[in-house]
Amino acid sequence: MSVTLAKDGVRRSRLDGGPKGLAVSFEFFPPKTEAMEETLWRSIERLAPLSPAFVSVTYGAGGTTRERTHQTVARILRETALAPAAHLTCVAATRAEIDSVVDSYAEVGVRHVVALRGDPVTGLGTRFEPHPEGYDSAAALVAAIKRRHPAMEVSVSAYPERHPESADWTIELDNLKRKVDAGADRAITQFFFDNDLFLRFLDRVDAAGIALPIVPGVVPVQNFSQTARFAEKAGASMPRWLADRFEGLEEDAATRQLVAAAVCAEQVLDLVDRGAREFHFYTMNRADLVYAVCHLLGMRPGGKPQGVEAAA
Repeated sequence: MSVTLAKDGVRRSRLDGGPKGLAVSFEFFPPKTEAMEETLWRSIERLAPLSPAFVSVTYGAGGTTRERTHQTVARILRETALAPAAHLTCVAATRAEIDSVVDSYAEVGVRHVVALRGDPVTGLGTRFEPHPEGYDSAAALVAAIKRRHPAMEVSVSAYPERHPESADWTIELDNLKRKVDAGADRAITQFFFDNDLFLRFLDRVDAAGIALPIVPGVVPVQNFSQTARFAEKAGASMPRWLADRFEGLEEDAATRQLVAAAVCAEQVLDLVDRGAREFHFYTMNRADLVYAVCHLLGMRPGGKPQGVEAAA
């Protein structure tokens, strides 16, 4: 996948097919209970006909969801035509353990890994301490994956408002550049609500001479209070206007759902107007809002797979 820079300064990928050349991907997390498993698979079945470029499955801190992540990814491969991307972190594991996980993914047919350093076991706001025999950064993890499986596609994270541990933009951009130099194929951003922040981030990336596709991460607000807590931990700002949209709807789920769809649609349609062509949706294992926004983007069931090349 090649990248061009539009006159308006937005990176654009050359994509085949699809409405307006758009591509989407979806993120899920592995279920903890049978009820959550049913919810997850209803969501996957609902979204699969939209032919996402890939679907990613998260990985808990310290490998706490390792087996469930692997099982979910394996089932996606076994029962669907989707291309799964398995998350992997450096937290609380040796290099040998992490290499073994990568190899196990490759053995079942996974061709895409989302490589992350991961949050400290003690939570955001505390210092990350790498395992004495582990990888100490996402860049080191990317390099290891590419060394063992050169054809493996690797996505990494990017932060339009800086990672909470980055003291300034020099540190933030140096970290992203190390991941690119290690072989990252694309970056997926932390979610954001102010599109100007994303555009300014792209300007900083370009000024630093960093060239790779950067896909905006979008989260539909399923629950405002919960999303606000996630945003605070992740260092993502919540604009006052967003809180105003959801004010007074705590006990009105139906209206809240309509407002959430409108807010998310406004954001992605504005990004399309500014040149964005790929979107990564953090689904929270819920399909309805994401499906509605994709419909408003012009995506329909049975569409041709778009964007990122499907796994061979």
